[in-house]
Amino acid sequence: MASELLILGALFVVAYVFGRLGKLVGLPSIPIYMLVGLVASPHLDLFPHLAIQAADVNLVAIFGLIFLLFNLGLEFDQDEFFGNAKALLLSGGTRIVINFGVGLGFGFMVGWGGREALIIAGMTATSSSAIVTKLLIELKRLANAETPVILGIAVVEDVFIAFYLAIVAVVIGGQTNVGLIILQLVISFLFLAAMFALARWGGKAVSRLLGSRDDELFTILFFGLAVMFGGLGELLGVSDAIGAFLIGLVLGATRFRTRIEGFALPLRDVFGAFFFLNFGLALDPSTFGGVLVPVAGAVLMTIVVNVAGGWLIAWLTRLPLRYGLGIGLILQNRGEFALILATLASGAGLDPRLTPFAGLYVLVMSIIGPVLTLNSERITAGVFRRGSQAPAHIDPAAEEAFALLESATADQQPGDDRDDDSEASDDSLIGAQATRPRSPFASTGTDPDLDDLDADDPRIDDLLLDRTVQQAMEQSDEQRSGGQTQRTRDPEY
Repeated sequence: MASELLILGALFVVAYVFGRLGKLVGLPSIPIYMLVGLVASPHLDLFPHLAIQAADVNLVAIFGLIFLLFNLGLEFDQDEFFGNAKALLLSGGTRIVINFGVGLGFGFMVGWGGREALIIAGMTATSSSAIVTKLLIELKRLANAETPVILGIAVVEDVFIAFYLAIVAVVIGGQTNVGLIILQLVISFLFLAAMFALARWGGKAVSRLLGSRDDELFTILFFGLAVMFGGLGELLGVSDAIGAFLIGLVLGATRFRTRIEGFALPLRDVFGAFFFLNFGLALDPSTFGGVLVPVAGAVLMTIVVNVAGGWLIAWLTRLPLRYGLGIGLILQNRGEFALILATLASGAGLDPRLTPFAGLYVLVMSIIGPVLTLNSERITAGVFRRGSQAPAHIDPAAEEAFALLESATADQQPGDDRDDDSEASDDSLIGAQATRPRSPFASTGTDPDLDDLDADDPRIDDLLLDRTVQQAMEQSDEQRSGGQTQRTRDPEY
C-alpha cells in the first residue's frame, strides 16, 4: 500500500509539472492527466515496477465522474434558459440536431453496431463547456459579439446531455423486452421532470433544509447528496452521472449556490483528475491501430461540421458570417463528456474499441480545439481578407467593464444572504472563485431596490451584477486625475 500511495502521489506531481507546461501553450488539463495515466499504464509497460492499476483508483474515479456532472448542474443558468428559450433553442438546438445527426450517420458507417453508433454520435455532438468557457475567459473574449451565442449553446448542450444520458443509459442497459424498455424510459423522464420542476420552483423550500453555519457539516451534506443521488440515478436506470447532475441542478437553484460552488470546485478538480488519470491507465496503446481510421474520420467530420454549423448559426442569429466562423472554431473543443460516455459503454459491455476511440478522439480534439480557439481571430481575418486590421467586433468599453468586474469580484462577491455577519464574510471569499459567466442572452429586466426583493428573486443576480460593475467603474474613475471626464457606461452592461 505504501508503494502504491507513493507512486500515485508521484503521478499527480508529474501531472502538475506537465500541466504547468501545458498552460504555457494553451492546453487544457484533461489531455495532460490522460497522458500521465497512459504513460503509467501497465499496458504500455514503460515502468514495469509501477503497481498502479485502473481498478486501484476506480472508486475515486467514480467520485470524479459524479462531481464533474454535479458541478455542471450546479452552474446551469435556469433563468437564462427559461427566459430566453426561443433564442437559445434556435442556435443550440440547430447545432445539436446537425452534429448529432451527422455523428449518428458516421457511427453507423463505422460499423460497430447500433448502440455503439448512438454513443459515437453523443461523443461528437457536444463540445466541452468547461474548456470552452475557460478559454473564453483566459483569452478575454467575453465582450466579443459571438460570445453570447457560444454561451447560449453551452446552456442548451447541458440540457441535451441530461436527456441524452437518460435515454442512453436505458438503451445500452442490455434490456431486450420492449415493454420494460418503455417503462424504464418513462421512469427516467419522470425523474428528470420532477428534479427540473423542483429546481425551477422549489429553490426557496430546499434552501430552508440546507442551512448550516458549520462549513465542515455543510460540505459533508452536499457531498453526501451528490453521491446519494448518483446511486439513486443508477438504481432508476438513468446512470449515476445524471443523478449527480440533477441534484446539482436543484442545489444550484438555492441561495447557497455560491457557497456550495466554493467547496465543490476543488473537489471536482481533485476527483476529476483521478477520473481522467484512471481513463489513461485503462487505455491500451496496442488497440490504437484498429481505431486510427475511425478517429481520423471523426476528427475531420467534427471540424467540417462545426465550421459549417457555425456559419448556419450566425445566419440564423443574424450575425455576420465572420462571427459564424469564430463560433465554429471555438466550439471544436471536446473533453469530459466523450470520456464519460466511453466509461458508460465499457460498463455496459459494448464494443471495447469505443474506449481507445474515445481516448484518441479526446486527445486529438483537446489539442486541436484550443489551438483553433487561440487562433480563431487570426483565421477569421485571413479568410475574410481583413489582413492586419484589428478585430473590429470587440467593444473597448465592454472589455474594460469585464476587467473591472473581474477586479471587483476578486474582493467582493454576493454571499448567501444570511443574517450572520461572519458567514456572509466567508461566503464572499468563497464566491470569488470563477464559474461559468452569465450569457448576455439573458435580459436584465427592471432595476428595483434590493430591499424590495426576496432573497430567491431571480432579478437579484442581475441587480447585484449591475451595481458591482457600476461601483467598480466609479472607483476606477476616482483613481484617475481630476481633469478626466467619467466614462459613459455601456448600456449592455
